[in-house]
This record gives sequence, structure tokens and C-alpha cells, in this order.
Amino acid sequence: MFGPDVFVLVIVAVFVLIIFAGVKTVPQGYNYTVERFGKYTRTLTPGLTIIVPFIDRIGAKVNMMERVFEVPSQEIITKDNAMVMTDGVAYYQVLDAANATYEVNDLENAFGNLAMTNIRTVMGSMDLDQLLSHRDEINTRLLSVVDSATGVWGIKVTRIEIKDIVPPRDLVEAMGRQMKAEREKRAVILEAEGQRQSEILQAEGEKQGQILSAEGRREAAFRDAEARERAAQAEAKATTMVSEAIAAGDIQAINYFVAQKYIESLKDIASADNSKVLMMPLEAASVIGAIGGIAELSKAAYKDGGSSKKSSTGGRSKSSTTVPTTQS
Repeated sequence: MFGPDVFVLVIVAVFVLIIFAGVKTVPQGYNYTVERFGKYTRTLTPGLTIIVPFIDRIGAKVNMMERVFEVPSQEIITKDNAMVMTDGVAYYQVLDAANATYEVNDLENAFGNLAMTNIRTVMGSMDLDQLLSHRDEINTRLLSVVDSATGVWGIKVTRIEIKDIVPPRDLVEAMGRQMKAEREKRAVILEAEGQRQSEILQAEGEKQGQILSAEGRREAAFRDAEARERAAQAEAKATTMVSEAIAAGDIQAINYFVAQKYIESLKDIASADNSKVLMMPLEAASVIGAIGGIAELSKAAYKDGGSSKKSSTGGRSKSSTTVPTTQS
């Protein structure tokens, strides 16, 4: 009585077991490898898939999302024999689940050791100053080397960054003293440059002042020469007039020159620096007579000018009013 029922239950249980064994669900961000009798056959992508039950099996569940790996801290000897401590961080992503599973054993351990050895190689070929000032160059070189080495593993290295570079304490103190000395040197150089520029500007100002002063002196000399030239012309004209008066027999013209020289001599004697008391055993009548001669000369010149004008006007009137008379 219970035979057919038991058989049906067994068939149902086997059917359910086959369904569970053949239907697989792959979550997002993962890939499954399928092995048939221990050999890789294909890769399952996210979603609902079916495999051959009891013949195929899931080999590895590979995380396809980008992962971060903390590079442990390690000691590195630089090119100039300086010991530094450094660590870093790396980002990578699996692109081929089969290669990441079957081309390398323990992918994360292999990737970490490869990153550490390449960090020692790249940073060990540089000086300490280059390590501290060329981090971008170090990161670029590390990324290129590690990414090319891990390509056969089916992964893509997206970034490698050096986090900390810690020199020994004595080197840090020495670098601090060096930086201080360099800054003091730059300050002295800048101060010297500023002083030199200030002296140059001051010299330029003095030069311009001297040029302007020379131009002013030249203009003053030119005007003084012009004034002396005009005075000489006036003196020459006066001398000519006096000479003409003397030639005409006017003795008062000689008195003009005598009085002029007499007064100039008195002026020079009175303006001398070493003269305190001036004794003048001179006759005042001579000076007054000379000055009177000058006045007489001026009056004579004025009268001559007036008579010449009257004669010219009188001649014209006489010629115009004279009428010839006839005898009766």
C-alpha cells in the first residue's frame, strides 16, 4: 500500500534536487567559474543560469568589483644610502575571472608581494630629495610596472599611491637646518637685490638731477652771453656816438668818458673786501664838472635835434608863402 507513495516521493525529491543542482543565481558584481569533471568550461555572469547537474559544478566565486589593497610598511634604502620607511595603497579590479582563478594561486597575496617589491625597486633607484619631491613620478612608474606584470592574471591595476615616506629623525633635523639655511640665503640675496635696485634708482635720480642742472646752467649761460652781447652792442653804439661828437669838435663828449670811468673806479674801490675805511682825497668839483659836462652834452644833442626839426618845417613854410613882386 505504501510502495507507490514512497516511490512518488522519491521521484519528487530527486527532481527537486536536480533543479537545485542545475539552476544557479549569480549576484551582481560576481562571476562564477564552471568546471566539468575538474576542468574549466565557462564563466557565469550575474543572473539566473542553468548548468548540468552532477556533472558541472561551480569552481570559484570571483569578486569583479574594484578592490583596495593596503601595502604594508617597509624599510627602503635610497640611492644615496638613506633609510626610509614607506607604505602605500593600491586599487585593482578583476577583468577575467578564469585567469584570476587559474593563472595565479592566492591572487591577493601575489599582488601584495609584487607591489612591495616594485616599490623597493623604484624608490631605491632615487635619491632622498627625489623621493620627497617627486611622488607623482613614483606613482606613475609603479602603476606602469605593476599593471604590466599583473596583466596575465586577468586584473587591471587602476592606481598605486605612496602614502607616507618617513626618513630617520637625524635626517629630518638635517633637512630642517638645510631648509633654514636656504631660506636665510634667499633672504640675504633678496635684501642685496633690493639694496642694489635702490642704489641704481638713486644714481639714476642723481644723474637726471645733474642733467637738469647742467641744462639750467647752459640756459643761464646762454642768456648771460646774450645780455653781455646786447650790453656790448649798446656800449659800442654809445662809443660810436661819442666818437662822432668828438670828431665834430664837441669837448663835452670827452667829459662823458672821464666821468664814467671815474665813477666805475670809485665803485670798485668801495666794494673791495679788504676796504674798511675809504679815504677820498678827491675834488668834488671835478666829479660835478664831469657830470655837468654830460648834462651839457645831452642838452646840445637835444637842441641839435630840435633845430633840425625847426629848420625843416620853416623851410617848407617859407617856400610855400614867398610871392615874387614886380616893379611898377
